[in-house]
Amino acid sequence: MRQRLQTLLSKKTPARLWTIFILILMAIPGNMLPREEKTFIPNLDKLVHATLFGSFVFLWSIYYATRKEKNNNSNSRFVLILIIACLYGVATELMQKYLIPNRDYDIYDIMADSIGAVLGFLFVLLTVKWFRTSREIS
Repeated sequence: MRQRLQTLLSKKTPARLWTIFILILMAIPGNMLPREEKTFIPNLDKLVHATLFGSFVFLWSIYYATRKEKNNNSNSRFVLILIIACLYGVATELMQKYLIPNRDYDIYDIMADSIGAVLGFLFVLLTVKWFRTSREIS
């Protein structure tokens, strides 16, 4: 199981697909989304944003962590991915404000994106050794 998971996440495809998935979700017109008052969990959209961007950081970080290249033990690449995730969150909000009908720019969505990205980053720091060890075993 460990080897299979490491093999899957060491490919760029899951991270690329997740990046596209986020873009598609953020580009859905507002009138096609369920109304917030119909959900049973308050601020469910913020939890969704945090999960999307935390997963973004995790998938891209694990992809780079499992690559076999010199000086791949640095966490600076993970910090760069964290920054990119936060900027991607801002970009999707600007896209919603100016390009997507019935969608608004929401600073709280950006905060949720960034919090999720930071949580994804922290999770990566906790799990990256496990993935790197998997790489060395294979």
